[in-house]
Amino acid sequence: MIAELGHFALVMALGLAIAQGSLPFLGAARHDLALMRLGSTAAVGQLACVTLALAALTNAYVTSDFSLLNVYENSHSAKPLLYKISGVWGNHEGSLVLWVWILALFGAAVALFGRNLPLPFKARTLAVQGLIGTGFLLFMLFTSNPFERLVPAPLDGTGLNPILQDPGLAFHPPMLYLGYVGLSVTFSFAMAALIEGRVDASWARWVRPWTLVAWVALTLGIALGSWWAYYELGWGGWWFWDPVENASFMPWLAATALLHSAIVVEKRDTLKSWTILLAILAFSLSLLGTFLVRSGVLTSVHAFAVDPSRGVFILALLVIAIGGSLAMFALRAPAMQPGGHFAPVSREGGLLLNNLLLATATATVLLGTLYPLALEVVGGAKISVGPPFFNATFVPLMLPLLLAVPIGATLAWKRGNLMGAFRRLRLAVAAALATMALYLVLVSPQSLGAALGFGLAVWLIGGSVTDLAARVGLLELAPGRTWQRLKGLPASAFAVTIAHAGLGVLIVGITASSTLQEERLLAMRPGETTTIGRYEVRFAGVDERQGPNYSALRATFETTSGGLPVATLHSEKRFFPVEGQPTTEAGIHTNLWRDLYFVLGDRTPDGAWAVRLYINPFVIWIWGGVGIMALGGLVSLLDRRLRVGAPTTAAARRGGRPDLPDPVGA
Repeated sequence: MIAELGHFALVMALGLAIAQGSLPFLGAARHDLALMRLGSTAAVGQLACVTLALAALTNAYVTSDFSLLNVYENSHSAKPLLYKISGVWGNHEGSLVLWVWILALFGAAVALFGRNLPLPFKARTLAVQGLIGTGFLLFMLFTSNPFERLVPAPLDGTGLNPILQDPGLAFHPPMLYLGYVGLSVTFSFAMAALIEGRVDASWARWVRPWTLVAWVALTLGIALGSWWAYYELGWGGWWFWDPVENASFMPWLAATALLHSAIVVEKRDTLKSWTILLAILAFSLSLLGTFLVRSGVLTSVHAFAVDPSRGVFILALLVIAIGGSLAMFALRAPAMQPGGHFAPVSREGGLLLNNLLLATATATVLLGTLYPLALEVVGGAKISVGPPFFNATFVPLMLPLLLAVPIGATLAWKRGNLMGAFRRLRLAVAAALATMALYLVLVSPQSLGAALGFGLAVWLIGGSVTDLAARVGLLELAPGRTWQRLKGLPASAFAVTIAHAGLGVLIVGITASSTLQEERLLAMRPGETTTIGRYEVRFAGVDERQGPNYSALRATFETTSGGLPVATLHSEKRFFPVEGQPTTEAGIHTNLWRDLYFVLGDRTPDGAWAVRLYINPFVIWIWGGVGIMALGGLVSLLDRRLRVGAPTTAAARRGGRPDLPDPVGA
């Protein structure tokens, strides 16, 4: 009965989504206040219905209701409770329920918290959100019903893919979806602006907090997925340029460009068309990622194998959403006034360069992801595009971007002084050059690429600190005056410093783990000792242990350095009897400077065990840097200007109609 209630709630949500996607448009066209406000009511009602459906599906998983086909195929009574809950979104149908729930959540958030939005604009924004919800609810109800019954009900389920039975995968998809679906709001804002034909500083200030929320969530979601792949898959790396990894990375790149472009619109009333296009592309790339994962065209540990009808349905949604929005952009964008002019050397010019490089990098990743699929469709040949391609194309695009970041942040608006920027950044330049020289002299004279990476990291961190110091007059003004200026800075100024410094920390981790990793592949017998780096590793042996729903062979490695104990690591090979699949659990010991990363392989015929030993330097700095970047985004959300909004006239709040009353509470 609860499952039927959940299914009925999805049908009700579809009806509300159709109403939300149509009536507010009509109300905005006719200046009908009742119809415009209906969008908010429908958005909140849709959230309530989808919440009920998600709760019903979660209840079925927690209670092991195997009369539901979805629960039978993705759960088992012996699974721990955490993985019963995460199993809700560990499959195609359930993840769609989560997707639509987050979409409804954002729609309701716009309805409840978008009080500074003009009522016609708010109505059109919610209507676009309703149309997106309509498409996904139709897809779910007609091709991917999560509440389909099995008669008779089986006694137990077939379990969940073992590599998904991990805490990292319990939290990674919801966070990633917050980012994916959060970009739908920026898309809806862009479409509403195109319909009204107005993009100004107010619009940019409205769209920025929603973009920030999506960007922070997407940043953390990608980081969680990378962290999971690092410790769960046992291959010693943290990023493989897997097509599904790329599917989440592309909208992140576009959203990063959108954040910077919206700043230019807000401050200088220019780059309007570019900003609208980025808002469309960011969400379009999220939809493309959905198609790649759920259409069955990819083979990946992340992908869901589904039937062709689902792929055709998603492709149709993709064509309508992306094609329709780009057609609207082509029709309305040329009429937008370009706004203020600026010199090439200026803050605007730096941000434009940033966006061009990010957009080109996104196109490069898109090409590397889709080219093998297109080639297979045309000629039938199967090829693989992996790290060599992306290292040769993506990395060179990032080098000028990283060089330009501190410079652009110190330039003045409209017309900047490049030599003046370098003078302000002279300490950062000196620190970066000194870092490169020290690395080449003390570590490896041949590793110019690694030296450049560390130099860029110091350049980013030093440039961020220098920019903040210059803003407050550190060492130039009296301490009291410096303190007053520091207190008067908006939250966004601190956010820029934090985010750019976090990028520098990330570059340290990427450079060190990519160029300084030490690896040993060998066969060891219990009691044997080997060395890697400055560590002695003793293989103590393998024993058996029983988990809640798996059996495991656990290897013990005793690590010392200079005769002193460092750590005892345990690496496991797990076998899940219900699913009939094995997994690998790496033994990892982490400190601030390196990871000891040991993996147990198969047993050889002569009784030895294949083992892989890694020293991954500074790898934790990768996720630390990402966390600092996300913190910068959260700090930016505290900026009071984003809550107050840009000043608007009463006529503007009425959508340019002096005969309409102010939309109080809209």
